[in-house]
Amino acid sequence: MSDKKTVWETKLPLPLVGRGKVRDIYAVGEDKLLIVTTDRLSAFDVVLPNPIPDKGKVLTQISVFWFDFFKNTTPHHLLTADVSQMGLPQDIVQKFGADLQGRSMLVKKTKPLSVECVVRGYVTGSGWKDYLKTGAVCGHVLPKGLKQCEKLAPPIFTPATKETSGHDINIDFNEAVKREGEAVAKKIEKISIELYQKGADFAATKGILIADTKFEFGILNGEVILIDEALTPDSSRFWPKDQYEVGHDQPSYDKQIVRNYLLDIKWDQKPPAPELPAEVVEKTSQAYRDVYERLVGKKLSSS
Repeated sequence: MSDKKTVWETKLPLPLVGRGKVRDIYAVGEDKLLIVTTDRLSAFDVVLPNPIPDKGKVLTQISVFWFDFFKNTTPHHLLTADVSQMGLPQDIVQKFGADLQGRSMLVKKTKPLSVECVVRGYVTGSGWKDYLKTGAVCGHVLPKGLKQCEKLAPPIFTPATKETSGHDINIDFNEAVKREGEAVAKKIEKISIELYQKGADFAATKGILIADTKFEFGILNGEVILIDEALTPDSSRFWPKDQYEVGHDQPSYDKQIVRNYLLDIKWDQKPPAPELPAEVVEKTSQAYRDVYERLVGKKLSSS
């Protein structure tokens, strides 16, 4: 896989709005954005030096799948993922179309909220660490005696701040209210839990447990709409249902493979990040493709 074409960074002749850890975002007119998902991968909020083949395509095409799946549940920002339908200048399509196809979305421009909407259906990750220390996660006092990776019923809404550098910070619902107002906070809590539950129920029929996930929302014309990505291996923990066992870390279809490697080598989680071995890159790339093909029921489009 190491010789397969990857996209590390794009340089389109369009106004660059931002270059995140994974996505390059361009302005298209006054009210639209072009989001290009590269093959960059971040872990512990540091971008790693190795691109992951097919990663950007998986993230984009899984998001497109879920935006369609949720279209009757909540409005979202996706306009099209078909490069030929984006209204881009023809010279851009001719020169960059092959790189853009399958990994880009034309979306409505919104005012993003300052809160990330995390929903946890299982006690794992930072939630497990908080539970061990305090018996609670983001203000939710949980039952005593829970084991690692145990299912939570019902799922809990555990918002976080969006930090421009460093780690996002877990907050409670009251802090979300302070940041966005009570009406918006209640709405994003309700929508996030509903989306998580619907997505998790569907994924379970495909042999995947969605342990937790992160949604983002924006405001457009006074309405809260779903933006960014949806239930991807970057924003969620995906576990194989047939291997699930309470009491320890689970095998995963997401970038936990990379996190585990970095923890094993005791990296200090400060830049620069170490090079990943070829087998970790390949295993991660395969995990991304596997979760797409399981969920969507078809091979990843390479076009």
